[in-house]
Amino acid sequence: MSLSTKRIASCACGDLQVATTGEPEKVSSCSCTDCQRRTGSVFGVTSFFSADQVEFVSGAPRVFERGADSGNALSMNFCPKCGTTLYWTLKDFPGRIVIAVGCFADPEFPQPERHVWAKRKHHWVQFPDGCSLYDEAP
Repeated sequence: MSLSTKRIASCACGDLQVATTGEPEKVSSCSCTDCQRRTGSVFGVTSFFSADQVEFVSGAPRVFERGADSGNALSMNFCPKCGTTLYWTLKDFPGRIVIAVGCFADPEFPQPERHVWAKRKHHWVQFPDGCSLYDEAP
């Protein structure tokens, strides 16, 4: 994929959408308990984009602010109609927008290059060769 690659990420009902241009700076999966609760799954998969790569297409999100296990402050942006958490920002990473990979619904999306909070992963979860594992956030 190239800098001209465009993707759309959407909530479940389609009201909240963002578009990205180019490849993500980083793709990461996480087994922290907050990601497990946010997704309803055993881990979350996230993509990090520079703010200038993201266009807000439609919808007005509701925001839930919380702290992370790392101590970072997060602003979670979710659809007020269906509840899908589409994207978030982190205080310690200004100028970055983090988008839930599943919201792209793109089986060709790049795989995670790292997995954080591996000490909280379910024992049966396996990651592909080459994926760096970190017990906590690096």
